[in-house]
Amino acid sequence: MRMRLTWVSTILFVAVLGIAPALAQQQQPPPQGPPPQGPGAPPDPGPLNANQIQRWFEAYTVLQAQDQLRLSEAQYGRFVTRLKQLQESRRRHQQARNQILADLRRMTAPQAAGDETQMAERIKALRDEDERSAAELRKGYEGVDETLDVRQQARFRVFEDRMEQQKLELLMRARQNARNAARGRGRGSSN
Repeated sequence: MRMRLTWVSTILFVAVLGIAPALAQQQQPPPQGPPPQGPGAPPDPGPLNANQIQRWFEAYTVLQAQDQLRLSEAQYGRFVTRLKQLQESRRRHQQARNQILADLRRMTAPQAAGDETQMAERIKALRDEDERSAAELRKGYEGVDETLDVRQQARFRVFEDRMEQQKLELLMRARQNARNAARGRGRGSSN
């Protein structure tokens, strides 16, 4: 079973590496004006989006957790259920927070005639979301911790931090690769 999980997790991670450049293109702010047309235009990244990439990385994390935390078969099912709940909570709050910040960004753009009452409402919504998120994440961690012994809880914190660093490094490399590819296309069209 562990060998199969390791094999599946390796394939999943390679898949994430392969699609990360498209994610990097999607996370860059959209350009102003109409999209470029013609032979020098960047390729359409297709239906891929950041949420899908996040879910794939979360699945990779779940697969790696059993080995990294040395979970027993009896612990694994309960742990995975609680970890997925924690991940879902994190994702939901991040999406809500991003939406509120996007609203504030639109309201405070130089050309926008921002209504201060609406801005105040969105700032309050952001504070409320942050408070809900903190409480829900604390509850999520308590749920995960209930499935682990103290040593595994410590390993989980270190493991999560390492996975987050790997995700950030992957995204930074993907963005750099996307920039390099864009520069290469730009040079190719100027010849």
